[in-house]
Amino acid sequence: MVLTMVKTLELALSKAAALSEEAQEHLGRELLERIDSLAALRAEIEAGLRELDAAQGEELDIEEFIKKARAEDGDA
Repeated sequence: MVLTMVKTLELALSKAAALSEEAQEHLGRELLERIDSLAALRAEIEAGLRELDAAQGEELDIEEFIKKARAEDGDA
């Protein structure tokens, strides 16, 4: 999988090299933001797993969770 990802990333970077400098900067910022978002999500998941392992989990009202998530995303 890593080899495939590396090849895909290399292809994306070679295509990005053909873009204007401004477009490359924009694309680079978007990629870094995405990577940071994924890292933050991973940290939240790991913290949640640690809480569950320590029996600190709470029952979740899934309907309320979905409603809140939609409201936060502006999809309410």
